[in-house]
Amino acid sequence: MNKSEIIEKVSADNDLTKVKAKQIVEQVFGFIGTDLKKEGRFSFPDLGTFTVSQRAARTGRNPKTGEALKIKASKSVRFKPSPALKTLVAKVKVK
Repeated sequence: MNKSEIIEKVSADNDLTKVKAKQIVEQVFGFIGTDLKKEGRFSFPDLGTFTVSQRAARTGRNPKTGEALKIKASKSVRFKPSPALKTLVAKVKVK
């Protein structure tokens, strides 16, 4: 499911215009981003927890030339699913 499909579903399920549904969806994702920036984590019950993690600087290789490259330290977002989500996914049949 992508962003436009989420907006469509929110709009249809709550009798909202697509413009209003888009505002709500973008506001929710904005709250998540703001909380991650401020607190370093965002927890949503029955879904999971998003956390900011620090990746150390490291040496990598250019796959084409084999030349060593310095890769800068960076921040990334990690997601840990809740037990409820894990249970739900365990019931999904893989195609």
